[in-house]
Amino acid sequence: MQEKIERIIAYVQTVFEESGSHGFDHTLRVTRLCERLGEDEGADMRVVLPAALLHDIARPLEEEQGVAHEKAGALIADEFLRSIGYDETLIPKITHAIRTHRYRSENRPETLEAMVLSDADKLDAMGAIGIARAFMQAGERNRTMTDAIDHIHEKLLKLKGMMYTRGARGIAEERQTVLNDFLRAFEAELHLP
Repeated sequence: MQEKIERIIAYVQTVFEESGSHGFDHTLRVTRLCERLGEDEGADMRVVLPAALLHDIARPLEEEQGVAHEKAGALIADEFLRSIGYDETLIPKITHAIRTHRYRSENRPETLEAMVLSDADKLDAMGAIGIARAFMQAGERNRTMTDAIDHIHEKLLKLKGMMYTRGARGIAEERQTVLNDFLRAFEAELHLP
């Protein structure tokens, strides 16, 4: 399996040539979170790891063409995994996890492995990393600090209550505290007399 994972990593690196709020560094953080959560929950890592590595594979397409990256990514992952001879019985489980990982996806995770990926992706949007990514994303889109703060209020603060796994709920609690502390400090500095 390790050789296949290395091939997946090499492929994903070719897609994410630049860093960014959804760059290769995000993929690696989500993968590490999936390893931790997946092992704690007893998930099938033959499903979790490829799903984590490939979960945002269609992000560049979404930016260029407006397609839903979770749907396009599941199709790309299916084709790529078949091309490298990945276990065909696992591919539908991997693509289900990719298709259902997104915060605002119309489809919900139905397997433990999909829940692990969904949780890990949401966790990377929380805490100090989540704050940094919110401001990075605002900059990428030529938006303001206020837009980043709005994003934190409209999305990031809601994520804690959307976790599926026990381990993710514990991590989310810690990261929620960081979000709340930051917002208090930001608001206090913003309203100095």
